[in-house]
Amino acid sequence: MATKSTEISSHVRSAANAWLVSCIIVGGISGAYMLYQLMTVGHAAFNTSSDGVNWGLPIATYVFFALTSSGLSMIASLAMVFGFKQFYPIVKRCIWLAIITLASGFAVLAFELGHPFRMLWAMPTGMQVVSPMFWMGVFYTIDLVLLIIKFYLIMQDDWHSNLSKFIGAASFVAVILASGMLGLLFGSVAMRPMWFGSFTSIYYMLTAALCGAAAIVVTTYMAFDFDSRNMPDELRTLAESDQLPKVFATLIGITLVMIVTRMWTGLWSNLDGLEGFHILIKSPLFWIEFLLGLVIPFWMLLQPSMQVRMRPQMIAAFLVLGGMFINRYEFIVSGQIVPMFKGTWVNSLEPYFPSTTEWAMAVFGLAVALGGYAIGEKLFHLSATPNNGTAGKLATSAA
Repeated sequence: MATKSTEISSHVRSAANAWLVSCIIVGGISGAYMLYQLMTVGHAAFNTSSDGVNWGLPIATYVFFALTSSGLSMIASLAMVFGFKQFYPIVKRCIWLAIITLASGFAVLAFELGHPFRMLWAMPTGMQVVSPMFWMGVFYTIDLVLLIIKFYLIMQDDWHSNLSKFIGAASFVAVILASGMLGLLFGSVAMRPMWFGSFTSIYYMLTAALCGAAAIVVTTYMAFDFDSRNMPDELRTLAESDQLPKVFATLIGITLVMIVTRMWTGLWSNLDGLEGFHILIKSPLFWIEFLLGLVIPFWMLLQPSMQVRMRPQMIAAFLVLGGMFINRYEFIVSGQIVPMFKGTWVNSLEPYFPSTTEWAMAVFGLAVALGGYAIGEKLFHLSATPNNGTAGKLATSAA
């Protein structure tokens, strides 16, 4: 058993080393370019402006990572809060990924803001308690602290103590509030009709869970060189079952219904500010997101023969992650392309295409997330479960 565990750890460390080196190179180049632009040009290096599209690709990247983190916490809660024990083999990986993706989102947001440390005194002294942005910051901070505590407890092989259960439940509540508040931040903006409404919070929470499911499928196979034979027995049993693909397919189906109903009502209305829906449906990006990023993965995961095979699961997960990144971008940008307070008599829409600095920021965020994930695979035995936590520690030490 010890020999097999050592071989598994060797595979994981080998794959993690390759990913870490790649991320350091890519993240270093993109980060250096981004910092050079921000230090020499400032915010003018962005293609956003105060009288046009204010929030561009960096904000979409932040939302993508923040909601993916929330979704990973929700997937971890299936075992830690709701008792679905078959998901234990992915819990530790989910929690570590949730920490890293949230940190990546915060990093991108900090560079976009320009002066992030002002929040340290502006938030507690300003106390803008009626603002969803204030509560978004509060709940995501609580979420990050609880995730770190939960990961520490699992590292101590504490899965079932009263403290561990309390932290798990509190973390689930915090992540629901955080993702809901992020949605409310956009849903409260009545001057941007494409964002406005209570639907936005529900939409963000459910699509967060979809991103979390896709991320854990991709990273679990990635950790073992895309070969389930390298996985520990419990994890391989889960990977070759239809449990997670069924959850995944359900979340894709719900997301499809929500996108179709949102587009339907948007195209039906003649309310000023909703012209963006007519632009959106003519956009190739929207159809790539809808057909390639959602419809095809949904069809694949409904096939019983594909649900239990690695390659279809991987393809579906990659497509969904790509589709949802486009979704975050389109949601945020399309809500701003109609000029405010000017109505339908304005013939032109606000133009926007991300600058090279904004692209570099998105690449940097992705490199930070994947690099942090690789470090976790190297150091923390992310496939540990309550049944083999001690053995996992021994295997890691032996490796």
